[in-house]
Amino acid sequence: MKFSDSFRWALGACVAIGVLAACSGGSQAPLSPSVPSQQSSVESWLDRLPAGMVNTSGAATRPTKALRPDREPSWMDPGAATKDLLYISNYENNTVVVYSYPDGTLVGTLTGFAEPDGVCSDKKGDVWIVNNSDVEGEDAVEYKHGGTKPIATVVDPGEIPVSCSVDPTTGNLAVTNIETYGSGPGSIALYAHAKGSATLYSNPKMDEVYFCGYDDKGNLFVDGTEKQKFQFAELPKGKKSFTNISLNGDTILFPGDVVWDGKYVDVGDQQYELVGSPREYDSALYRTTGAGGKTVGTTVFGGSNDVVGFVIDGKSVIATDKSPYSYASPNNVAFYKYPAGGNPTKTLKKGFDQPYGVALSVGPK
Repeated sequence: MKFSDSFRWALGACVAIGVLAACSGGSQAPLSPSVPSQQSSVESWLDRLPAGMVNTSGAATRPTKALRPDREPSWMDPGAATKDLLYISNYENNTVVVYSYPDGTLVGTLTGFAEPDGVCSDKKGDVWIVNNSDVEGEDAVEYKHGGTKPIATVVDPGEIPVSCSVDPTTGNLAVTNIETYGSGPGSIALYAHAKGSATLYSNPKMDEVYFCGYDDKGNLFVDGTEKQKFQFAELPKGKKSFTNISLNGDTILFPGDVVWDGKYVDVGDQQYELVGSPREYDSALYRTTGAGGKTVGTTVFGGSNDVVGFVIDGKSVIATDKSPYSYASPNNVAFYKYPAGGNPTKTLKKGFDQPYGVALSVGPK
């Protein structure tokens, strides 16, 4: 979500005079009691507000990075390519960390991204990583399973990409664009066979497009917002226009990932409100019938702060849980029982700085 110009002005005034309490009215979580001296601009302070007060997936209002933010070179343990791997994007430090699965050993780190967001894999185990900020014209970058060097890139000029999904029936790549530069409406960019130029599909009922996921038949499901209200839609296979879907049974407060579990289309809610919990929010996912528009169950990520991405493997769901503050912990990846949810059965904690996307890449059998 975005702030109005008047709110930005008011917040800037409060930061300048140090009177932050005057800006934390309403039901939102309070601001941090102190402002670090190096935070000299309103935009940089906005990045440090609690979840629920800023756009928590896709930084559409942030400035574009003009240069590739290279640090250390990418690395991967010998033999990692023979294993199943979890790829997790670190939005804040511009890396993607790789863990062996299911044992959870850190086996690699990929570098050279610009605010990496969504991650998705194809049937071969190749992995696509979406750059939320433009970096040398690379909106999404492809890596071979266990590889350390890009093997392909795609670009969609003027768009701000967030997430991706690969059609298991065709190999087509779908990338969500939260919006265009200049605050134009969002869209879906489809790349035939995951290469070449994109064909854009827009939905009049979505001014911001967040996450997408294909089912096993090649139908693409997408969530987003219209005037900050949750929206859900399907782009049926072979069609050129969206079918909007009303989900019966639950209200999603903030769009989360969209994942096919083999039977249901799972839709995340980053700010699921757990009634009676001492916490203000947990995150959750809803199991839905997709085009049928019915919610059949809820999986709550117990003890979570802000789950952006998740992946399902049989009776397990692996979820990225980022802190509502860019400088605070916990930032981790948690394993939960699926569909039961509840408290994590295992937690990975090493190497994370605002983890957003996650994908399971299956190794050779």
